Amino acid sequence: MTAHLSKQGRVAVITLDNPPVNGMGLATRRAFMQALDQAQADPGVGAIVISGAGKVFSGGADIKEFGQPQAFTEPNLHSMILAVEQSSKPVVVALHGSCMGGGLELSLGCHYRVAAPACMIGLPEVKLGLLPGAGGTQRLPRALGVEPALNMIVTGEPVASERLAAIPGQRLIDRISSSAEALLAEAVAFAESVAGVRPLPLVRALKAKHPQGDAFFQFARNTAKAMAGPFPAPLACVNAVERATRLRFDDGIAAERASFLDLMWTPESLALRHLFMAERAAGKVADVPADTQLRPIQSVAVIGAGTMGGGIAMNFLSAGLPVVMLETSQAALDKGLATLQKNYEGQVKKGKLKPEVLAQRMALLKTTLSYADIASADLVIEAVFEDMAVKQAVFEQLDAVMKPGAILASNTSTLDLNAIAGFTKRPQDVIGMHFFSPANVMKLLEVVRGARTAPDVLATVMALAKKIKKTAVVSGVCDGFIGNRMIEQYSRQAGFLLDEGCTPAQVDRAVEKFGFAMGPFRMGDLAGNDIGWAIRRRRYVAHPDMKYSKTADLLCEMGRFGQKTGAGWYDYRAGQREALPSEAVLQMLEGHRRNLGLTPRQVSDEEIVQRLVFSLVNEGARLLEEGIASRASDIDMVYLTGYGFPMHRGGPMFYADQFGLGNVLRAMRRFAANPLDDATFWQPAPLLARLAADGKTFN
Repeated sequence: MTAHLSKQGRVAVITLDNPPVNGMGLATRRAFMQALDQAQADPGVGAIVISGAGKVFSGGADIKEFGQPQAFTEPNLHSMILAVEQSSKPVVVALHGSCMGGGLELSLGCHYRVAAPACMIGLPEVKLGLLPGAGGTQRLPRALGVEPALNMIVTGEPVASERLAAIPGQRLIDRISSSAEALLAEAVAFAESVAGVRPLPLVRALKAKHPQGDAFFQFARNTAKAMAGPFPAPLACVNAVERATRLRFDDGIAAERASFLDLMWTPESLALRHLFMAERAAGKVADVPADTQLRPIQSVAVIGAGTMGGGIAMNFLSAGLPVVMLETSQAALDKGLATLQKNYEGQVKKGKLKPEVLAQRMALLKTTLSYADIASADLVIEAVFEDMAVKQAVFEQLDAVMKPGAILASNTSTLDLNAIAGFTKRPQDVIGMHFFSPANVMKLLEVVRGARTAPDVLATVMALAKKIKKTAVVSGVCDGFIGNRMIEQYSRQAGFLLDEGCTPAQVDRAVEKFGFAMGPFRMGDLAGNDIGWAIRRRRYVAHPDMKYSKTADLLCEMGRFGQKTGAGWYDYRAGQREALPSEAVLQMLEGHRRNLGLTPRQVSDEEIVQRLVFSLVNEGARLLEEGIASRASDIDMVYLTGYGFPMHRGGPMFYADQFGLGNVLRAMRRFAANPLDDATFWQPAPLLARLAADGKTFN
């Protein structure tokens, strides 16, 4: 049973027991109601306590039921809360660990609430593009006060129980227990003390009001609009809380329910719920059991103190792991150390890091010029220049000095990991850990599984990714892995668009209007156009039949490598990042078109977006068919967390599903008919063609 009943004297204890977070799916709701009815019918029971098994009280409703018949099947969450509220015997809820979403809404239906210290309490539905749908927008303002309740609902951020209990006039928390361990005993004692109290206190009977009324809610609406971007849920949350101050309770509940259902079917909520599930799925590897014995990682070495190496080191220092950073010269070490220190000091200036914490992290860092000094590390990550000969020299050295069982990782973004593993006598210990720049900021970690990577090595790195707060996605071995193999097609399309008459600014504007954090040409200038140039020159040899625009090469031949040189696709003023249109680039593009005998044409923003996004989709489908990516949702995670794909679109594969795969194919046929494009590429990947023909989707 996912909820069970026990008795302590005259107090019935109903325990939610549905690991890992006591989610309140249909089975749990049914078991709970059975236990509640049993407690109500027992004349020997004078009061009831609701508790949660394990580390948390409840994570709330089961997201897998959203939009499914189970969510509405009786007893639904509303019915469950109403039954608690109408209990003839006092119901006390004992909160520990965390109490989220529907768990808090259930708690608000109880007559009394006892919380353990440091219990995190919140309504995170807005992060799924929703608002609380089981009374949260109506009960929390009554129990906590309008302003703090609105802040919790609109941001979705949890708040510690002690902070909530300290709010003047609050009626949310009746008592803070002396400790988490003593919570249940103290909740039972509290329940015994109120067993004879009548009438029972109800949150619904409290008043929700704000002294500034109209002005406060108008300010809140303006703030929500400014902060929410394309997401409708924050504004809907403000309106729902305002209704708590203006409507009868039952009318406010009805309006909340209607708003919840409206939001549930918005593209934005569908995308955010897809992201929620995709992030959890990405951490699971089908053929690596969850109980795989992990290798201990207590120390880390990083080869290379450049921008990437320093950023990688920061991840482990911030997680409390000692790091040794190795370079070929003292000057390079000093420069890298200064940059790393500056990054941390920037966090201190912004108030994100305490000076004493900075000192603790820097004390964990050592530097060296000798491979002998890293021999005892449990994990070593190579972050040197993206050249196979350089990688070979490093891995041959690592193979010679690292202790048996150490994990040897490469930060390569495109190169053959199997070849790199072949430079050692221990390919089972070699894995790819592709961090994204800036490595201390970007969430994505592309974990590249070689042909001979041991399962425990993969499991260890996936667990370590959580420790350093990265979203890890597993990729097989191919040129560019998941992210960079797909971005090559995106970049090729961007080049063809320039040949046909677009300017860099036009392409970037169209893509950024669609929701990308940055268009392809601003992105190239930020990353360094010379990096892409080096990769292309290697691919010209590896894939001589692939068609490319030559504009990016011409740009690099002009020495315009991007922000670091003050000139790329755009011009940049000294010390500034504002991208300014470049007359020199426009002249280069015009000259290139003349040399090719091309007449520029007007290209619509719609065509720009579709060619760029559907190029990602078609290549993503090929990656799935080849087994490089395990799931379409893994590809979406790569692009949402590593490449600035708009979150409200849910990732390229999810967006294609929503657009309709048949519609995607029709667009691709139009692009294939364009003589200046690459008709071969626009032949649909077999998986895409099959899914479209069968009326199916990627996800």
